[in-house]
Amino acid sequence: MTARENERQPNGEPVDHRLGDRSAVSAADQLSLDDGTRSEGTDPLLDRASRVNTPSTDDSGIAVSVTGLRKRFGDRTESVTAVDDVSFDIETGSIVGLLGPNGAGKTTLIKSILGMVLPDEGSVRINGVDVYERPRDAYAHVDAMLEGARNDYWRLTVRENLRYFATISGVDPDSVRGRHERLLTQLGLAEKADVPVRELSRGMKQKVSLASVLAGGAEVVFLDEPTLGLDIESSRTLQRELRRLVEEEALTVVLSSHDMDVVETVCDRVLIMSTGEIIADDTVDALLSGTDLHSIEITSRDLDSAIVSTLEERFETISVEPRERGHRITVTTDSDGLYTLLAHLRAEDVSLERVRTIEPDLEDVFVDLTAGRDR
Repeated sequence: MTARENERQPNGEPVDHRLGDRSAVSAADQLSLDDGTRSEGTDPLLDRASRVNTPSTDDSGIAVSVTGLRKRFGDRTESVTAVDDVSFDIETGSIVGLLGPNGAGKTTLIKSILGMVLPDEGSVRINGVDVYERPRDAYAHVDAMLEGARNDYWRLTVRENLRYFATISGVDPDSVRGRHERLLTQLGLAEKADVPVRELSRGMKQKVSLASVLAGGAEVVFLDEPTLGLDIESSRTLQRELRRLVEEEALTVVLSSHDMDVVETVCDRVLIMSTGEIIADDTVDALLSGTDLHSIEITSRDLDSAIVSTLEERFETISVEPRERGHRITVTTDSDGLYTLLAHLRAEDVSLERVRTIEPDLEDVFVDLTAGRDR
């Protein structure tokens, strides 16, 4: 399994941490492939991480199973519970989004699942294999890019990176050449395939990291902020490629991102964390239909400054736009509040020129669920 973290060596080259055989503690420290310590004559494609690729005999269709996971940091008097009794299952061949405000415990949860942090309680199974009892078997077909890091080998070309990461995943790179060519094409890297990564732009390097994660044919992939640094078109291309891999090759993806549009577009299901707990777990459609908050945009020549000021005091105001005569104001409220709003406007003799209901999106649901849940 590959875990990439945003670390640098003194010479500016990235440090790449690989998860190999270990006893579920500080997995990132178990095997370090330091590009800066190799001689120029060393062929990185020959540097392979030993592993046992034991096929899973699990038939439940569950790719990732987390049960009662808990992790605390600090001593008893000043301890902080980063992950608090978290349990969930992720079905094979699905994309699950993991959302939460900063400090919610997302990174600790992911690292606990990957064996990079040793939890205080709980268990994790990948394809039916306990990650703490049989880490090599559990992580044999898992790959990850953490915290939007770009930790490919910058001295190698794009194509060499894909071959290298496939090799250390225990895969003959020639056997997945077609996958590599498709990834290069789909992610807009084909013209740069033989260019050293260090000569690429920031966004292109991000795409190389993503291609490297997918290069070995991993069955379960963890992606943290995968669209960070990508332009709109590149982000859409990535989303399409993820959906294709999930649908055609039964890839399972756990995607953590602050980009709500990406999560809403590609994810089959969403887990929302706050203060170390899972506070919502459902499909995107169910989450969107489960809120009674609505944004109402009202345009009227009769909306003077006094009425607008009153509305701002009584309702959550998203925007106020002065017009040549009157205002256009957008407020957020529930069903009862909507009746109150309309009654207030009628009492003020406000004639409505235009009323538009704006359906809530995932960001609205997220803010509604997490508001006020400070650590």
